[in-house]
Amino acid sequence: MEITPSPPPVCLADFAELARAVLPPQVWDYLEGGSGTEVTLGGNRVALDRVGVLPRMLTGVATASLGTRLLGREYAMPVGIAPMAYQRLVHPDGEVALAAAARAAGVPYLASILGSTPIEQVTATGAEVWFQLYWLRDRALVAEVLARAREAGCRALVVTVDVPVLGRRFRDLRNAFRLPPELVAANLPGGRDDLAHGGTPGVTPVSAQSGAAFAPALRWTDLRWLGEHCDLPLVVKGVLDPADAVRAVDAGARAVVVSNHGGRQLDGAPASATMLPEVVAAVGDRCAVLLDSGIRGGVDVLRALALGAHGALVGRPMLWALAVGGQSGASAALALLAAELRDALALAGCADPAAARELRTVPLG
Repeated sequence: MEITPSPPPVCLADFAELARAVLPPQVWDYLEGGSGTEVTLGGNRVALDRVGVLPRMLTGVATASLGTRLLGREYAMPVGIAPMAYQRLVHPDGEVALAAAARAAGVPYLASILGSTPIEQVTATGAEVWFQLYWLRDRALVAEVLARAREAGCRALVVTVDVPVLGRRFRDLRNAFRLPPELVAANLPGGRDDLAHGGTPGVTPVSAQSGAAFAPALRWTDLRWLGEHCDLPLVVKGVLDPADAVRAVDAGARAVVVSNHGGRQLDGAPASATMLPEVVAAVGDRCAVLLDSGIRGGVDVLRALALGAHGALVGRPMLWALAVGGQSGASAALALLAAELRDALALAGCADPAAARELRTVPLG
């Protein structure tokens, strides 16, 4: 019987079902799941879908430019690839493939401390790499990681602050999910990979590993110490409360990422898009603001810009594309995202991302 090949993806969502078909069910659940009953996970999409962007007419725009400036550097579009752990879980080339796709697309790649490829191999792709840090229990190890990231050529430091403990992820608990033995946290000093591959009743192995390695009591004084001891631009990821965003800037942050960790931490937290305008108003022009959680296409990036963000981070869709086609799949996804955003800007009457930040939004539904 002749098998009809699937048509090529025309949007990021098309990669999802293709990825689901090639990934083991437990891995798919690990990627797609959120914490608890996944109220916040679903709420991210609901909130974005309720943002109506009011287009401007007769602005003389036929083709929009996507170029943007973040942390003092020029990028091809106002998008970065969100930090995500263990990318070799979905494709053998993992972080190297995704970073190479980011380099080709001219966007920053945020490398996770829980990456499954050493940071030196990631930066060797030539990508603009921002290094993501979870605060370690030993401050000396934090200093060691910072030195390694600087030596590797990372352009910024992204501190994730919304993980005092790992959220309880019911899908992973039901699946008894654990990492395969060949997968290690290549950037984590004393990575405790034995915990990530083992099993404790009622606790996922990844949660056990994180609990052993990460400090649960990160404080603002720690963030100030980091700002004083690191010469890389500091980005604080995981703020929702405007007051926390202001404190992050006071501690030295050059940018904040409004994020609920893709719905994987506090279930019941508000959607990132819901809190974005309040954070933008609170920090004013003191720092850049990025939106993370729920971005699924160019219209979502336009929505983020219209709500006041300087850019957005895209996460799960890039893993879908990586799973389907490695570097070529990721490059195809980024090309689709760029095409969608260029069309969305033009249809909204905006010549560039900066103009989109002047648009009005209205609630839909």
